[in-house]
Amino acid sequence: MRKMMAVARKEFRQIWRDTRTLMTLLFVPAFFLLLYGYALNFDIRHVGLAVDDRDRTMESRALIAAFVNSGYFDLVASVDAAGTTRLMNRNDVGAALVIPSGLGRAVRTAGPAAVQVLLNGDNANTATTVMGYALTIIRSESARYRPATAPSAPLVSAEPRVWYNPALRSTLFLVPGLIAYIAMITAVVSTALSIVREKERGTMEQVRMAPLDAASFVAGKTVPYFVVSLVSALGIIVVAMALFGMPMRGSWLLLLVALSLFLAGALGLGLLISSVADTQQVAFQAALLVSFLPTLMLSGFIFPISSMPRFLQLVTYAVPARYFLIALRGVVLKGVGLEALGRELAALAAFALAVLALASVRLRREWS
Repeated sequence: MRKMMAVARKEFRQIWRDTRTLMTLLFVPAFFLLLYGYALNFDIRHVGLAVDDRDRTMESRALIAAFVNSGYFDLVASVDAAGTTRLMNRNDVGAALVIPSGLGRAVRTAGPAAVQVLLNGDNANTATTVMGYALTIIRSESARYRPATAPSAPLVSAEPRVWYNPALRSTLFLVPGLIAYIAMITAVVSTALSIVREKERGTMEQVRMAPLDAASFVAGKTVPYFVVSLVSALGIIVVAMALFGMPMRGSWLLLLVALSLFLAGALGLGLLISSVADTQQVAFQAALLVSFLPTLMLSGFIFPISSMPRFLQLVTYAVPARYFLIALRGVVLKGVGLEALGRELAALAAFALAVLALASVRLRREWS
């Protein structure tokens, strides 16, 4: 027993001195609990709603209020048909409510009326859920106007229309997310091991003695992996189109620009990890941690960002896969142009420049 306690005391001291192990044991489980507890939310809330009210009566305003007061929809704008298309293309709204003229007169005279619900179908799971919310709200609002002697058929009916993915095929939602997921992990892991490999083999000292600055070294490390990753990602996209029927409705050039910026940021993130880590094992674990979880959980790949708590929504702005997914789905599913994806491309470029600059600064400090 004394021997066991002696070993235990020695191990406690070792853990206390090893801050990395201590933080791993204490911080990582709590971090996972918070991340999964808040991000794993299958309830769809705060869906952006555009309204095209062509009736402008008390009844139409009551229907709009029913959508907003449900807690599932947030009124973004009152628009016409052209405005709806613009907001859908930019992913500012997930649904649009089109109220025809004559709705108020029809329900006051117990006549039938139909409203149209347009849904953004680039996320098939979200669109299906939102359609259910909209139909339930419209049926509930219709019941308020039905006279007691009227037949059971609702006075106000809904005509849902799903844009970009009319059949609500989950493949068209999942495949772009998988492309971002695979490209992010492979790019980060490949470069995360590159500089650490030089450290472990002892060749880093030779590199330092060479007439080479840190920026040139980072660029030289990035370019080969960038070419390989770009060819691999394009191959994945072509295979997805051939095997899963993913369409290509936009510009290949715009897709290439978005993919290049995304990969440059991912490779830069891997180099930054590689410049900090001392062993390939640590670099590999860190690369998986910063690429696997954020891309899967916080990019909008599976769980809608609008349904997350506010502080997690702020965190997602630092996840490059968030912007790449919007750009990828916008190009292949919607066929949008540069005017609709300017914010996403700018964010990807800023992220790539930031991580590549940080990696250069980190290496410059080690060399000085």
